[in-house]
Amino acid sequence: MSLSLTLYLVDLERARGAIGSGDDKLRRQIGGRFKADLARADEWFSSEIERGAPTRHDALRAVIEGGPFDARYGFQYGYAYEMICRHFGRYLNNNAFSPFRGDWLEEVDRGLGTLGIDALRVTTFMYGGPPAPLPRPSDFPGYGEWSAERCAEGLAQWQATTPEARAAVEPMVLDAIAACVEWTREAQAKPGSGVAGFGY
Repeated sequence: MSLSLTLYLVDLERARGAIGSGDDKLRRQIGGRFKADLARADEWFSSEIERGAPTRHDALRAVIEGGPFDARYGFQYGYAYEMICRHFGRYLNNNAFSPFRGDWLEEVDRGLGTLGIDALRVTTFMYGGPPAPLPRPSDFPGYGEWSAERCAEGLAQWQATTPEARAAVEPMVLDAIAACVEWTREAQAKPGSGVAGFGY
């Protein structure tokens, strides 16, 4: 089975702040902007919705209102939170991580470690859970963040590596690391922004 990361450059505090905000205007903005996506999601998950899962729109409403949540269908709230990140942020290039198979994320993390870059781990995006109080899905999506501070630290660690150390890393892994470094540069160029990542 192929997996994928979807990543956004976003003000993480702003995105998190939408959870439980009760901002009905925001809910209507997102619902209008992504109306077609909401319909496609409900069609895709129609069997789960028939068994009691909330529609994507209802999940979005619950996230913005801060509940109530049905932990059996945590995936719907995770996807709803992704819509919030997409609304406030913008996509980052994920060519090195979409699609991927096996332990690719772990392999990239090992490469980062070999270079002495311990501030960044791509497995964070696949195996973490959403911000509280959203229930953690038993399945996808996974969720994780690189804060603005973590991005700055990771970029500084990359800049401290030597050409010889980089040359010792397997080329495909080094290309993936270079993509990660580009995300940190983009975060640095937009103060207050970090990386929100969803793994499927």
